[in-house]
Amino acid sequence: MSGLGLEVRFHDLRHTCGTLLLGLGIPPHIVRDIVGHSALDVTMNIYAHAEMTEKRAALDRLGTLLDDD
Repeated sequence: MSGLGLEVRFHDLRHTCGTLLLGLGIPPHIVRDIVGHSALDVTMNIYAHAEMTEKRAALDRLGTLLDDD
């Protein structure tokens, strides 16, 4: 598939779709079905990319839980 001089493979569109759906909070098992994987771990290993802000927020929440003040 090509447009505006860019080469875009079906695989690229599938990857973008999976990544965006997970980023929108769509349940992983739904994303798995949409992208056509048979196993959830494949979907999560390929498409689940935690952003730095998400990592920081998770660690901040953990710190709050463990804070003994």
